[in-house]
Amino acid sequence: MEFIADVLLVAGALGAGFYCFILAKRLSRFNDLENGVGGAVAVLSSQVDDLTKTLIAAQKVADSSTTSLDGLTDRAEQVAKRLELLVASMHDLPEAPTPAEPDPQPEAMFFRHGQRGQHQ
Repeated sequence: MEFIADVLLVAGALGAGFYCFILAKRLSRFNDLENGVGGAVAVLSSQVDDLTKTLIAAQKVADSSTTSLDGLTDRAEQVAKRLELLVASMHDLPEAPTPAEPDPQPEAMFFRHGQRGQHQ
């Protein structure tokens, strides 16, 4: 009876060893850096790094654009205030006299070559 128990115990150990061997092969294929999930994880990791760098650069550009736009907005507000003052001061000026109409020019007269002294 002990012999049968030992045989079954050895058979179970060999079966477990074989099962572990199969799992190890599958796991190595699964973690393969070129074809498996390991490669996909490596590619995704590098893409995340690239996107992070791009995002940081875009934030810097956006910050500089915001600063530039703030300066331009301040200048535009100052110019608008000056224009408002100029328009308000235009109301205080006396009205300019209307110019008199110029004398009408005499109409041009055209003659034919053969009729110089005669008017039509």
